[in-house]
Amino acid sequence: MTLAPRVVLVHRRTEYEELVARHGTPGQAAFFLASRGRSAEEVEQRHHRQAAALAGAAAAVPLDWRRSRVERADLPRFLFEPGDVVAVVGQDGLVANVAKYLDGQPVVGVDADPGRNPGVLVRHRVAALPGLLRAAAHGEGALEERTMVEAVADDGQRLLALNEVYVGQPGHQTARYRLGTAAAPGGAAGGTPDTAEAAEPAEAQASSGVLVGTGTGATGWCRSAWLERGGPGALTEVPALPAPGAPALAWFVREAWPSPTTGTSRVHGLLEAGRQLVLTVESEHLVAFGDGIEADALDLTWGQSVRLGVATTRLRLLG
Repeated sequence: MTLAPRVVLVHRRTEYEELVARHGTPGQAAFFLASRGRSAEEVEQRHHRQAAALAGAAAAVPLDWRRSRVERADLPRFLFEPGDVVAVVGQDGLVANVAKYLDGQPVVGVDADPGRNPGVLVRHRVAALPGLLRAAAHGEGALEERTMVEAVADDGQRLLALNEVYVGQPGHQTARYRLGTAAAPGGAAGGTPDTAEAAEPAEAQASSGVLVGTGTGATGWCRSAWLERGGPGALTEVPALPAPGAPALAWFVREAWPSPTTGTSRVHGLLEAGRQLVLTVESEHLVAFGDGIEADALDLTWGQSVRLGVATTRLRLLG
C-alpha cells in the first residue's frame, strides 16, 4: 500500500510568543515593553499574521494526506522522510534553517508577513499553497536548485548550510589556524577529509574567523565582507560573488592580523566545485556553524582540520 504524501509545516516562535514565555503573561510582556517606551500592539499584530498564515497553510493540506508540524528549535531532532513536501511558513531565513536537515525534499516557501520579508526564498502566499503542494508532491512543479556549503572535520563531524559557514572562536575573538586550499577527495564535492593533501603550503593566520558562503548567502554576511573589501574596482582583486545555483563558493577571512608568525596574503577567494578550503586549528577551541545557528556547531580542537567546499546536497526550492 502506497502511503499518502506527507506535508511538513516548518515555523518558528514569534517575537510575541518569546516575550510571553519570558515574562509569564501577555500583560507582563506588555508592561515590559511599555516601560521601555514601546507598544506590544505591533509585535502582537505580527504574531496574529503569522498564526493566520500557519492556520491557512495547515488548511491547504488535502484531508487524505499526512501532515506534521515542527518548530525551528526542534529541527535537529525531527526526522524528515524522503518523500516529504516541506512548507516553510515564515521568513526567508527559516528556509536556510531547515535546508541543512533535508536531502532533496522539495521546499515551498510561504511568506507569513507579505511586505515585511524580502521574499527571496519565501516567494508564495498562503492562497497559492494548495496547488503548490500538489505540484511538489507529484513532481510537476519547477524546482530551483541552490548550492549549499559543506564543512567536514577530520573526525567525521559534518555540517551543511545554505548561506554560509563561519569558522572561528565561539565568542568571535581571535582565532588561530593554518589556511590553504586543496582538491576535494575524488576531485568532486563532498567526501572524507583525510585523502588529499593541500595543493600549496598553508598560511598561518590570526583573525576574527573565516566565512565560506554560497550565492544564496551572497545577499547577507558574505556580501557585507565583499563590500568591505571594495567589491568591483578594489585595489586587490576581489572575486565576484557566485549566483545561487552556481557550483561555487566565495570565502573571506575576517580582519586578518599580520605579525611575525601570521600572514594576510590569503584573505578571500573563490572555490569552484572540486576545490576545498582547508583550515587546521591552532587554537584551543574553534567552532564551525552554519546560517547563524551557533547552537548547532562543529567543535574543533587544536590540531584538527576541517574542509569546506561545495556540498553534493542542494536545496530544491519550488519557484
